Amino acid sequence: MEQVITSMADALLVTSNSGKIKKVNRAAQQLFGFQEKELINQPISLIIDEDELLIEAIYQHSYLKRNSQNIEVVCRTKTREKLLIAFSCSVIPKKTEGLEDIVYIGRDITAWQRREQRTSAQYSITRILSESQSIKQGIPQILQSICQNLGWDLGELWTPSQYIGTSVQGDSLNAVLRCVEIWSSRLVSVREFKAITWQTTYTPSVGLPGLIWIRRLPLWIKDITVDGDQRRSLSAGEAGLHAAFGFPILDDSEILGVMLFFSRDLLPKDKDLLQMMGSIGSQIAQFIKRKQAEDALVESEERYRDLFENANDLIQSVNPSGRFLYVNRAWQETLGYSEAEIGNMSIFDIIHPEFKQSCLQRFYRVLSGEKLGQVTAIFVTKDGQTIFLEGNINCKFVEGHPVAIRGIFRNVTQRVAAEEALRYQQKETERLLLNILPVAISREVKEQPASIAEDLADVTVLFADIVGFTEIATSMSAIQLLNLLNPIFSVFDRLTERYSLERIRTINDAYVVVGGLPTRRQDRAEAIALMALDMQTAIALFNTENNQNFSIRIGIHSGSVMEGVIDLNNFTYECKDTVNIASCMESQGIAGKIQVTENTYKCLCDEFVFEKRGEIEVKGKGKMITYLLIGRKR
Repeated sequence: MEQVITSMADALLVTSNSGKIKKVNRAAQQLFGFQEKELINQPISLIIDEDELLIEAIYQHSYLKRNSQNIEVVCRTKTREKLLIAFSCSVIPKKTEGLEDIVYIGRDITAWQRREQRTSAQYSITRILSESQSIKQGIPQILQSICQNLGWDLGELWTPSQYIGTSVQGDSLNAVLRCVEIWSSRLVSVREFKAITWQTTYTPSVGLPGLIWIRRLPLWIKDITVDGDQRRSLSAGEAGLHAAFGFPILDDSEILGVMLFFSRDLLPKDKDLLQMMGSIGSQIAQFIKRKQAEDALVESEERYRDLFENANDLIQSVNPSGRFLYVNRAWQETLGYSEAEIGNMSIFDIIHPEFKQSCLQRFYRVLSGEKLGQVTAIFVTKDGQTIFLEGNINCKFVEGHPVAIRGIFRNVTQRVAAEEALRYQQKETERLLLNILPVAISREVKEQPASIAEDLADVTVLFADIVGFTEIATSMSAIQLLNLLNPIFSVFDRLTERYSLERIRTINDAYVVVGGLPTRRQDRAEAIALMALDMQTAIALFNTENNQNFSIRIGIHSGSVMEGVIDLNNFTYECKDTVNIASCMESQGIAGKIQVTENTYKCLCDEFVFEKRGEIEVKGKGKMITYLLIGRKR
């Protein structure tokens, strides 16, 4: 049995019921750094903190007839280094009452605890940096998190400014460091130490803060009362503080401040912890720089706040995480969210679910520096309504880092609803016409064939096509394509109404208009020509406003629509010859030009300026003389 105990990898101790050590094995001596003779007949409190509570817990388990398993206890080595030991304990009964022995079998779990603590600290700090709304909110939480997660008793922030934020470039020897933030555990009495700290200043290379400042590296001191800081060593010793470490808050070569931490224990240098803290210092510096940039942005935009507040457009500004920095009054009134609600929301909380993925991609594109033209967005109000918006977004960069994405939007919900209603009405009208008008036209043809033929004898058809649009469309999503087409065709629709013309069909990017139908007898070739010229102007204006380079090709032909049969499907008449020729005028035309047939030229030559192009080959018609419409005569 003795050989088994001696060769055990786990530490073994046997004590009396009063806590005096009676036996230890070799593993226990190596773990705690004592020789056997130094431990025998000594109280177990020599190596175990709060031994009385431990013994009481062991006897409580013994009374319940079960062993104590994996009790985690803070222990001390001969050099007073702190260890965390997991003990399994049991009481060995003896014949004489009150003379029981207690057996402790312990395993060192200090390294495991440190890994857990550091993982927890890293996670906590990352969460604080992502959620804090300001530097002054985040820094105290970081000090507290490091102390509580890693088991340190006091944390400080030192900076040359009134509060961290004003940076000192390069190797400045003129910085004067002051403590601007302190957090301490309730387990230490540090009132006088704090009072002295608030009054103490350091210059570079003086004291622990000054050494970290000048070296730009994390540093460790095993006992600050002996080594490292004459100005505060006495007060630190009176407060029971010993070990200390610190690290710079550093962004590349730019140092913003220094954080220090103190412990009541004497602790050897922990290189892994210092390396981790150096990385955390860099994260904190990036957080501070980002918040500085956001604050500067908000301050600069204060000058425009009155203008924004009185604007009818919806104006918003969000940070790179999507959280709102600012919204104007029109935004709040339209979407219905209060200031308190907006403060806890991000832009992704209000985007319509069906468009969230595409909006997220657009958001990242802007963050990467890509410039977008006009965009559409669909938001959801507080009461669940869907709002359609059009506008522009851009990203503000400070020193190459994105700090805010700003958007100005127009509420086009009513227009979208009206367009949808119009489409529905058109479908209904088409359905009625298909059922009713063929009968009426058939009756009129029988009763007055001459007058119907006369009414439909002369029409002018316009075909328009955006050059190269098919190739452009292959590189776009359906939503992007819709966003691009919608403003162009909206202008064309308004021109159609202005000149009292009839839009026959829109196929992809082709636009077809006819003048001279019986429902609009006054429209002839002149209105078509004016609309064609206005379409060229509209495309030029669209290119300027949207940084595009589209050109439109237009073809026009005047001819008969009557071939003995009338077909009102989709508002078209049986006019294949006339329509086909007009289509050829467009497809065989010149980009940016309006090509017309000789028939149309004869109708318009007195009022408009033309340039003769010459003969072109038209399928099924042979060679035809064509002209280019230049403009209206003055």
